[in-house]
Amino acid sequence: MTAEPKSRADKRFMGAAIRFARRHQGLTGTNPSVSCILMDEAVSPPRIIGAGVTALGGRPHAEPLAIEHALADPRGAVAYVTLEPCAHHGRTPPCAQALIDAGINRVFTSIVDPDGRVSGKGHAMLREAGIEVSERIAADYAHPGLAAYLNQKTTNRAQVTLKLAVSGDGYLGLEGAGQIAITDQVARSQSHLLRANHHAIMVGAGTICEDDPSLNCRLPGLEGRSPVRVILDANGRSPLDATVFKTADKIRTIMVAPHDLEASRRNALAQLGCEFLACEMGKGLIALPELLEDLGAMGLVSILVEGGAALARSFLEEDLVDELVLFEGGMKIASSGKKAVASPVSPGNVPSGFEADYHLELCGDRMTRYRRIRNS
Repeated sequence: MTAEPKSRADKRFMGAAIRFARRHQGLTGTNPSVSCILMDEAVSPPRIIGAGVTALGGRPHAEPLAIEHALADPRGAVAYVTLEPCAHHGRTPPCAQALIDAGINRVFTSIVDPDGRVSGKGHAMLREAGIEVSERIAADYAHPGLAAYLNQKTTNRAQVTLKLAVSGDGYLGLEGAGQIAITDQVARSQSHLLRANHHAIMVGAGTICEDDPSLNCRLPGLEGRSPVRVILDANGRSPLDATVFKTADKIRTIMVAPHDLEASRRNALAQLGCEFLACEMGKGLIALPELLEDLGAMGLVSILVEGGAALARSFLEEDLVDELVLFEGGMKIASSGKKAVASPVSPGNVPSGFEADYHLELCGDRMTRYRRIRNS
């Protein structure tokens, strides 16, 4: 058998590390979910002797976990790390130092960390210790899983994924009709998986009043990964008996409203277990850029916007959408006699600056992901 070319093998091993990092995506607080795989190349074929992924909550990091749980002495091994190892000292040594102390021979990384405390310094530490370093291995493949972290570090705001379910004739629903099932169960399961992979889910007061949604993850086994619920209510009109407030003691829920929201309403929300976040206003609307900065500072760096045509348009008009996820159902709803709510995005009307990079056929429905085109 002909040996696999070295460069191809390196990309394959890094691909395994990138997929492993998805295990804790959305569950590591302000830190990204990073993975580290240790390979023993002294045997043929090479074998994995250790693997680690950023722990729940963000600590410990992947590299020390991979070293700690290695099945053999990692001295002389090769490390595949999805993000540049950190170089700054806290209460624990930097991950670059952990790799040095473990006697790692070579390090492959996928993404350079934009954090000013790290950027390039982790790689420099490794090289100064005599370790061979190769950067940007399978970077395009790694970027989606780290996009929220990278975005927050470069823009100081949370990353936004706008999710819309559009009927076959281009509508989101019918006014006064409550929730309408645009797609079937398989597509809805994919939507719940999206929720599980984001820090927070955001809707406006209109969605709360019209649909009374639960905004949780209802996939078996993933109920504990329900995102933080963020409700935007500039006028304080959401009913206090809405499902999101009645369950605020079980799933963290944040009401975003002006600072002068009446005290009695704030007290009632607090008694239900709902947090209050005062927002800035502009022309009678919640200032979305400032809100995204506040949420990012709170550690909510990936936001899934699900709620309503008006909120979707606001995010699009302010150029705050980083990713679009479009679910297309086959049913047509405009002929029902009620006023249909037009979608700001449809398969034939995708904003410029986005490109489709993922597509799923879902038992008659369809899901397409569009990512903002990055300048390379």
